[in-house]
Amino acid sequence: MKQKIAVLGPGSWGTALAQVLAENGHDVRIWGNLPAQINEINTYHTNRHYLPDNKIPDSIVAYTDLAEAIAECDAILFVVPTKAMRSVAQQFAATVQNKPVIIHASKGLEQETHKRISELLLEEIPETHRQAVAVLSGPSHAEEVINHDITTITAASTDLEAARYVQDLFMNDYFRIYTNTDVIGVETGAALKNIIAIGAGAIHGLGFGDDAKAAIMTRGLAEISRLGVAMGANPLTFIGLSGVGDLIVTCTSVHSRNWRAGNLLGKGHKLEEVLENMGMIVEGVSTTKAARELAQKLHVEMPITQAIYDVLYEGKDINVAAKEIMLRDAREENEF
Repeated sequence: MKQKIAVLGPGSWGTALAQVLAENGHDVRIWGNLPAQINEINTYHTNRHYLPDNKIPDSIVAYTDLAEAIAECDAILFVVPTKAMRSVAQQFAATVQNKPVIIHASKGLEQETHKRISELLLEEIPETHRQAVAVLSGPSHAEEVINHDITTITAASTDLEAARYVQDLFMNDYFRIYTNTDVIGVETGAALKNIIAIGAGAIHGLGFGDDAKAAIMTRGLAEISRLGVAMGANPLTFIGLSGVGDLIVTCTSVHSRNWRAGNLLGKGHKLEEVLENMGMIVEGVSTTKAARELAQKLHVEMPITQAIYDVLYEGKDINVAAKEIMLRDAREENEF
């Protein structure tokens, strides 16, 4: 059934997901707060800053007015940076006139509160203004999805019918969706893999080979699983699409902002320089701080995350941090 859907956030991922929805026959709008970008989408059907080589469907209409964008929508897809999520949710709650399904496709933890994105949305959007909340996550890059590369990800919600609704909205012959009810696990995997991707990029930048890359991904997954289970996640989620799947793609692809940032750090660039030249938000930097603080609160050991935190926030030499990881006390592999 044709649905009316507003995508809040015209970045690369929001634009790619809007295209999937439009190609599936839905009425799709995009909302953003930069008039020049919105005008470009409506006039030229491009979003050159994020996806310079692609046209997007003419049927997608872009808005700077939030009330117009969300009017009578069946579903709202939030694809804004984590640091802006609470503010945009507040604006939405103050504007919406009906009860749409809420979906988000962002990845991170809120600074200070350490809350997952669905928690923020549930806090800021009252039940009178929404139906269920669902998350869309998994191994995916906008640059590939927009070109119809085969992609498989997860729709998660504590309400299985909502997850199936999201599955029906997005699924087609190049974009396959599985359902899951473990929102904690899906969101935790989505957020924390960005930290490990910075480390994987740094390993590459330092000149280490495939052995080291396999090691950081594998032991990184152990850290993600430990913290996720401490938060209440199902451990099986971390061997699924939103766990090991997302970790692999983010730690190995040049499309990954977090990998590219880590690679530059490994080559000796300063963090400020890296972030300034990236052109897009590197979620793993802020997530490293939030995850490290959360791990301390929950008494979970996360040595790779701690090492990356030391490099990002304490100025530790990246070569020293790598050697200290290797020289930690001997342990059993399956120690949980």
